[in-house]
Amino acid sequence: MWKKHRNWLTPVLFIVPGCILFGTIIIASSVESVWISFFDWDGVGQKSWVGLANYFELFADPQFYVSLKNNIIWLVMFMAAPPLGLALALLVNQQLAGMRILKSLFFIPLVLATVTVGVVFGWVYDPNYGLLALIFGLFGATAPALLADEHFVTFAVVAAALWPQIAFCMVLFLAGLNNLSSDIIGAGRVDGARGWNMLWHVVLPQLRQVGFIALAVTVVGALRSFDMIAVMTSGGPFGSSEVLAYQMYEQSIFSYRFGYGAAIATVLFAIMIVFITWYLRVMVRMERETR
Repeated sequence: MWKKHRNWLTPVLFIVPGCILFGTIIIASSVESVWISFFDWDGVGQKSWVGLANYFELFADPQFYVSLKNNIIWLVMFMAAPPLGLALALLVNQQLAGMRILKSLFFIPLVLATVTVGVVFGWVYDPNYGLLALIFGLFGATAPALLADEHFVTFAVVAAALWPQIAFCMVLFLAGLNNLSSDIIGAGRVDGARGWNMLWHVVLPQLRQVGFIALAVTVVGALRSFDMIAVMTSGGPFGSSEVLAYQMYEQSIFSYRFGYGAAIATVLFAIMIVFITWYLRVMVRMERETR
């Protein structure tokens, strides 16, 4: 039987464990989260059916719109990561003396835990002894307490999170640059492409798929932002730096409102589904174009 059907049994045996894991951890957990959002539940006792009450309360909650606004700020600012990552990749890909050392320095954010990055930037933003205070002190000024200012705290946290995100995008583009077609590059040089023309008409078209992957990873990273906020501000001051993921965590863990937290998670999941659907459609179209 094995010899007769091994052409299809072999791939099935490799795929089934992954499908079971994905179905259990992702699909089943997502369905369970949506189901819990229709209950009033403290996470321990009996669930009490409330229907759409959690959603009605959520859409009437001012904190929800603060969190949603902060998610949009994260998304807009994170859009700087792919172009900056591309610029750094083009820089460190040059065959120049000392470039290996410079490349290793840009890799540092990737080997640091996000918690470490948050702690480091917490020191940087310290208005008394941090690097920002030293810079302002050179000009005889007092550094602002960015993490205590409700108007600037989100921008400060996103700026800290951009450091490793830019480095990640740089690595993606470096991989793409190392896989460029030498034949196409050579043909471009024969046609007189140099500098900007070479980059725009020869290099960037070959980095299209890599760039799209970098964009997708950046968008998902912005929407699921949590750990930097937990380390640097814990959602403060007065909830002004919360995003949907952190609000979900706070409502579920600290307020014992798992149904309400699940409603927030469902809304965030719906937002991500819109992006994922668009992403898959574009990827399928790109695959068809390359055939």
